[in-house]
Amino acid sequence: MRSESVAAILISGGASSRFGCDKTQVIIGGTTLAVRTAVLLSLVVETAIEVGPGVSGLPCTREIPPGGGPLAAVAAGALELQRRHHSGSALVLACDLPLITEQLLEFLVNWESDCSVVPEVRGRLQPLCARWSRQDLDGAIHLVNNGVRSLRHLSNQNNVVRLCESDWKQVAHEDQFVDIDYQEDLRELGIT
Repeated sequence: MRSESVAAILISGGASSRFGCDKTQVIIGGTTLAVRTAVLLSLVVETAIEVGPGVSGLPCTREIPPGGGPLAAVAAGALELQRRHHSGSALVLACDLPLITEQLLEFLVNWESDCSVVPEVRGRLQPLCARWSRQDLDGAIHLVNNGVRSLRHLSNQNNVVRLCESDWKQVAHEDQFVDIDYQEDLRELGIT
């Protein structure tokens, strides 16, 4: 059953400069990475939007300025969800996670907490594969309006629930959190 209380923000506006071409257009299982990720999000939430150039098929918006980085993208997504009268939390998902699954996304949507829920993999938080509370989405807007560019400031909030491997290992493998920055990353994940 798709969540009405949790929305989703798909971030697709990265430059892909290290990858060498637009990684949102990499073909995974017969479809582009952007469309594949959008479909997965649409399976778990009622309201999903894209922040980027509009490559996923989801309704989209852009961060200001375009290319402002992930925190600016989260803030733009939060503003768009407000405009659409969504007042709850939201999954925030980067478009470059080729092994992400519906099961992991459902797990994040359904985690029992009013706080933000951010998986931790090998000691590193995964803020672009997380569920952010309305309070922290509003915090992203505030941070961007005050000139902050780093997503780290959002992740360091006191009310963030860190999900360690023992929390998520029943539904996911750590490869699902691996983003593709280089062409070699696809080969290392077994994707050709």
